[in-house]
Amino acid sequence: QGRILEKTGLCSQITFGRYVRQGRKLGEDPKLFIQDLEFNKVPVRVYQPKATSDGRRRGIIFFHGGGWVFGSLDTYEKVCRYLSRESESVVVSVQYRLAPEHKYPAAYEDCLNATVDFMRNTEHYGVDPARVIVCGDSAGGNLAAAVSQTLAGRSDLPKLRAQILIYPGLQALDFNLPSYHQNRGVPLLFRERAAFFALQYLNGHALHMQEVLEGSHIPPDMRLKYRKWVSPDNIPEKFKVRGVKPLMPTDFIAEVYETVKRFCEPNLCPLLAEDAVVHQLPESFILTCEYDVLRDDGLLYKKRLEDNGVRVTWYHLEDGFHGIISLYDYCGFSFPSGKRGLDSVVNFLKSL
Repeated sequence: QGRILEKTGLCSQITFGRYVRQGRKLGEDPKLFIQDLEFNKVPVRVYQPKATSDGRRRGIIFFHGGGWVFGSLDTYEKVCRYLSRESESVVVSVQYRLAPEHKYPAAYEDCLNATVDFMRNTEHYGVDPARVIVCGDSAGGNLAAAVSQTLAGRSDLPKLRAQILIYPGLQALDFNLPSYHQNRGVPLLFRERAAFFALQYLNGHALHMQEVLEGSHIPPDMRLKYRKWVSPDNIPEKFKVRGVKPLMPTDFIAEVYETVKRFCEPNLCPLLAEDAVVHQLPESFILTCEYDVLRDDGLLYKKRLEDNGVRVTWYHLEDGFHGIISLYDYCGFSFPSGKRGLDSVVNFLKSL
């Protein structure tokens, strides 16, 4: 009985969340030509500046955030219009399938398939094939990082020009990094929700959330193996001054690991990719927010990229919190630091 209620309760919680976040259909944009298409059977919305251009434009493939569970083309309409207008680029917003109905790797595969299709047909959109950029925020940043890693090894396509990761979630090994403790109760993303979303994406349910939060889902030998990449030791000291208490490790539970072992796949947790892959990644832009449980994921990936000789532009919003970019001009709300963050992305794009 309880399980049925929990299931319907969760379902309605997610349905309601989607409804609240769906965004409004906006009218015409005087500066943009906007159309809904499908790339490789994946729904996309393409934004093209109407102004004439000297040469071919940049192409930005955008993956929206929302914990792999929420979000749509409409939710990110204002953000995508802003990016297209301000950077004078063609933007392709991708409507990937959402969890829990569609589990990993559905979202990743949709993003990859849409990106490959676009890269093969850039000339139809007046886009320079050597200036294609993947971009995403939060779960979309996770998907952008995963797609970027996959394409790094492909010789049949042009190389991506850059990847833009806006407060990305990049690992599910350790929900006890300093930023997870410092910001555990800071909206818009609580520590519990981060684990909840990752489990919804992986398994379509959030059983074992408590064990995952405590860290008993990863075998000690694996924890040791990944320690060189996922560890508070790799986070600059200045980020640890707000109280961080080390957590006593809990005992490993093998049956929990059985249900979540795919957390160790780089397509799901890009921070765990081997150096040989990270080494080939394109120039990168990473935005982090101080008041965000995912801050340290971004900081750890920044270090990994730099250690592998990848050029990184890092922008840190000292007063920012998770999700601030998607609140740009949202129902009359607007946070100055959200606009600063968005403009830092635009400035980076203009440099490419």
